[in-house]
Amino acid sequence: MHTIDVRSDTVTQPTPAMREAMFTATVGDDVYGDDPTVVELERQAAVRLDKEAALFVPSGTFGNQLALYTHCNRGDEVILGDDCHIVWHEAGAAAVIAGVQLRTVESRKGVLDAAAIEQRIRVGEDIHWPRTGLICLENAHSNGRVIPLEAMQAVCQVGRRHKVPVHLDGARVFNAATALGCDVREITRYADTVMFCLSKGLAAPVGSILAGPADFIARARRHRKLLGGGLRQAGVLAAPGLVALNEMTRRLAEDHGNARYLAEQLAQLPGIEVQLDDVQINMVWFRFSGHVYTTALMASLADAGILANPPENGMMRFVTHWQVGRAEVDRVVAAVAAYLAGAQ
Repeated sequence: MHTIDVRSDTVTQPTPAMREAMFTATVGDDVYGDDPTVVELERQAAVRLDKEAALFVPSGTFGNQLALYTHCNRGDEVILGDDCHIVWHEAGAAAVIAGVQLRTVESRKGVLDAAAIEQRIRVGEDIHWPRTGLICLENAHSNGRVIPLEAMQAVCQVGRRHKVPVHLDGARVFNAATALGCDVREITRYADTVMFCLSKGLAAPVGSILAGPADFIARARRHRKLLGGGLRQAGVLAAPGLVALNEMTRRLAEDHGNARYLAEQLAQLPGIEVQLDDVQINMVWFRFSGHVYTTALMASLADAGILANPPENGMMRFVTHWQVGRAEVDRVVAAVAAYLAGAQ
């Protein structure tokens, strides 16, 4: 019985094509800028996102924090959603690395109100105020929902009106494009800089991309070195990134379909409440209507060969990826059903 891991789409093993690409990759020294595989990944990523330049970075958090650090001066204020990844899951790095203040806006399941953002922009000069240095958006959101293009456009217009740059945490931006049925450029056009992960749903073992104007990326490259992110023969890591960019982006609809199937199957179980409207990419959020003995639940899933994260604040999440197909989904549903039957 093989183990099924639905904790996240970060848990994926590299595909056979990725392992072969790593083995045969041509490499150089990326700090000197002469690793041809990294250079090619950055070139292709910039083209895909319709940005002037791109930079290969170790992780999504690294990419987001590098963006904040490069956009902002110390003491600046960054406006962003109160439930976004940068606020909740990046270890307070904005205070440590960029030295910025985060000013949050109420999020409606990931959608930010452009007027509320505009009200928070510091207009004029006052010695008591921080400077508004950046606006951050997230699409797809880490809650699994996709942000409509009109909402992004409205925020982008506010930023341009006040000459405040917009950064997109696009960790799963290709999932968002798949769900919206659009080219990824239709999303990234509304941000000055973009970060996306190669190591989430795209299954590369390591790495993310930060993209934007050429002068911004030149500054970010220096900051990457300062933060310890200067890599040497990084082509062995960039090679699977190229597979991720060119092949894995084309199959995300399969993950979305499996997540929808998983959600619908779970919803048929007594004692499960699934947020079906929130199943827009590869995430399924649900709660148990009765009391859950978390230790017993996790032990039951583990005995069935299922790796999952325990409920948090009453909510539980399963995530599909290239190693979770219909057969795996059926096993997961059966394991949950078995727990519920035993908990009667």
